[in-house]
Amino acid sequence: MLEVIYVVRHGYRSNWTVDPSTGHYNSTVPSPTGIVADPALASYGVQQARELGTHLTKLNPPVDLIYSSPFYRCIQTLKPFTDALASSGKSAKVHVDRGVGEFYGQARFDHPSPATIEVLNDHFDNLIEAETSIIPSKNGESIPQLHDRVAYALNAIISRADNDPSEPKTLLICTHAAAMIAIGRALTGRMPEDECEDDFNCFTCSFSMGLPQAWNPEKADEVPDVGWRGRGVAGGWDCEVNGDCSFLTGGEERGWNFEMEKQQYNMEHGLAADALGPPLTAEQQVAAPGVEEDKEAGKKQ
Repeated sequence: MLEVIYVVRHGYRSNWTVDPSTGHYNSTVPSPTGIVADPALASYGVQQARELGTHLTKLNPPVDLIYSSPFYRCIQTLKPFTDALASSGKSAKVHVDRGVGEFYGQARFDHPSPATIEVLNDHFDNLIEAETSIIPSKNGESIPQLHDRVAYALNAIISRADNDPSEPKTLLICTHAAAMIAIGRALTGRMPEDECEDDFNCFTCSFSMGLPQAWNPEKADEVPDVGWRGRGVAGGWDCEVNGDCSFLTGGEERGWNFEMEKQQYNMEHGLAADALGPPLTAEQQVAAPGVEEDKEAGKKQ
C-alpha cells in the first residue's frame, strides 16, 4: 500500500502564444517534439530541475514509483533525478499518464495533444505508457472538470500501485500548475467553495508531500467510493509539505492559481493554464532541449 505521495511541478519552460480566435499556436523556440505547445525547459528551468533532482535523491522514504504528465517539460524536469537513479542501479522507469497532464480552458477549437510515447522515446529513456484511465477533452475543460479528471486519474494510479506485486510504498508525480492544485484537493478531499482560493502552492519545481489520513474509528462503517469531495482519493490524504522551494536557489517563483486562469480566460480563450505568471528574462528563455546537452544551461546569467 502507498504510504507517501510526492508531487512536483515542472521547471521554467520556454513560452508560446495562441490566437484565441483561430486556436493557432506559435513559438519562437522550436519544440523538441514538433508540437508548439510542448516546449522544453528554459535554461533556468534546467537549473531548477537539477536542484529538484538533488532534493529528490535525499527523500526518506525514497521514491519507488514515478508518474509524469506526457508533456516534454515534465519528463525533462524528472531527468536529473531519473539519471541519478539509473546511475546507482535503481529503477528509473517513468509511467507517462495523460490523466495528470496539462489543463486547457474550454475553447471552440482543438487544443494540442501531447507527443506519443514513440516520439518521447526518441528523447528519453525508461518511459512506460501508463494504462489509460482518462484523456482530457481536446476542447478543454472547466475547472470542475479538471478536478474530476485528476481525481479519477489519481484513483486509478493509486489502485494500480496498491495492487502492484512490487509493493511500492512511495509515489512521485510530475505535473503542471493547475493539476498540482487539483491533486492537492483530490488527495485531501478539500474542495473550497471558491475554486480560486489560494490553497495549494504550485511554484515551478516546487515539492509537495501527502500522507494517508489517520483512520477514524467513528467512521469505521463508511465504505469509500470513487467520489472525492469531502473525502479524498483512496481514503484521504493529509498535505504534509505544500509547494516547498527551499532547495531551489531562486526560491518560490512563478506561482499560479485559478483566479489567474479566469482573468486570462476573459481576455484570451484557450490559453494553456501554466502559460501565465511573470515573464522570463531573455537569459531565462534560452531553450534547453536536453539536460545533458546544455552543460552551462543551469547558470543563471
